[in-house]
Amino acid sequence: METELRKRLEIEFTSAEITVDMDGNRAAIRIIADVFEGLAPVKRQQKVYRCIADLIESGALHAVTIKALTPRGL
Repeated sequence: METELRKRLEIEFTSAEITVDMDGNRAAIRIIADVFEGLAPVKRQQKVYRCIADLIESGALHAVTIKALTPRGL
């Protein structure tokens, strides 16, 4: 699951620094990308959820924690 999740995120967020930590069917995702610049935290998380929504809906992922940051916002 971690490999598939990482692959999806890398396709969606090219040139981003991506960290994925799995604990069973729970994921902690940290993405640092310029694409989040100027977006509210909720909008940033929505961008991430869009590319993994089917995994959540199917139950493959039970819980997801997202940190979506910009390089300047660290």
